[in-house]
Amino acid sequence: MKGAQVFPIKIKNRVIPVIASIAIQMCLGTAYIWSVFQTGVANYLFSGNNANAALTFSLLLAILSVGSAFGGKIQDKIGPRPVIISGGIILAAGFFLSSLVRPGTPWLLWVTYGGLGGIGMGFIYSTSIACCQKWFPDKRGFISGIIVSALGFGGVLFTPIAESLIKTLGNGIEGIGELKTFALLALIFIAVCTVGGLFIVNPPENYRPKGWTPPEPKSGALVQQFSPLEMLRTPQFYLITGTLMLACMAGLMMIGFAKPIAIAKGVTPNVAAVGVMIIAIFNSLGRLFWGWLSDKLGRKRTLIILLALSACIIPLVSFTKGYMILALIGVIGFSYGGFLGTFPAITADYFGTKNMGSNYGFVLVGFGIGAVASSYIAGYYKNIAKADIELMLPAFIIASAAAVAGVVLMLLLKHPKKKVEKTN
Repeated sequence: MKGAQVFPIKIKNRVIPVIASIAIQMCLGTAYIWSVFQTGVANYLFSGNNANAALTFSLLLAILSVGSAFGGKIQDKIGPRPVIISGGIILAAGFFLSSLVRPGTPWLLWVTYGGLGGIGMGFIYSTSIACCQKWFPDKRGFISGIIVSALGFGGVLFTPIAESLIKTLGNGIEGIGELKTFALLALIFIAVCTVGGLFIVNPPENYRPKGWTPPEPKSGALVQQFSPLEMLRTPQFYLITGTLMLACMAGLMMIGFAKPIAIAKGVTPNVAAVGVMIIAIFNSLGRLFWGWLSDKLGRKRTLIILLALSACIIPLVSFTKGYMILALIGVIGFSYGGFLGTFPAITADYFGTKNMGSNYGFVLVGFGIGAVASSYIAGYYKNIAKADIELMLPAFIIASAAAVAGVVLMLLLKHPKKKVEKTN
């Protein structure tokens, strides 16, 4: 049974699924305000161990990739509506159960926030992107940028909300406000994902926007729609997935530790919270801008530029003082957002849109591996750098080297040629 048959609401205007996806993706933006929770959670649940606390955030992102693969596969069979609504329920359950975790069993936060939260987000993330790409085959990069930029703007929206809730609900006890905030966020998730999910449905088979004619494929370029198994047999999959793994490290290091790093650089805690909003704003703008630019410039060129920018910028964190760190945070967020705005489009370009939900879920495995590696590396050096933040420099050098390796992989990437589908 298709998702369109499960619920009575029918969609005719292709903008409606985009609006619903934007609202839902903004909820997912809470993943990118983890640094607001980092210090309180680390001190209350993990006895001050930053690496163990940050592992919660990285597990959510890692398991998001697994959830995306499974959710994408399911939505290919039954449609996006039930997948997104189910994902919202799982996500809400994960955050609510996280609010019940106490210091005696801190590892339960990895299971609830990281595990259930990641599965729920994964069900929603690639499914909504894939659906909107099918409605907008004429503006694939731009629409991908819009959808994933909403996730970044969600960070802007929820940062002050979370900060206020933490202070109001904490009763002066560090960590309590953070956990209670998780419970309130759960209520928001289940409401928005349930209502928004009703309006997300795939377009009719072989849908084309009025007045749009698909461009003729270049010689040897992809025509066929790849199934996940076919995609997994191509070298292009491993080059794209490996590049995503390497590309995300710099941005994730900063996203997970933006607030404590800014404080260590001499910025007041209140202004450091603004740093979290800055990275969320530029993360969002980067997804939109670079997604649009990739339609004009090409996916490979865009990604090479972004990787080179990341490689040059991230080491400067160790040498930047005072309020200048906020500007650097913005640049890092802008380049990181570009990756998340461009990789969905290059996946659809190379492997087709028919199985985009599950295909991009597999590509996101690279993101998940990079998330775990980057947060552990950053957390490890943050523990070392408790007295001197400059001791985090090795983490930033590792992220820079990873971006350089990503450039090499992109230079090796060529369009699939063996799966060309003959047309009459």
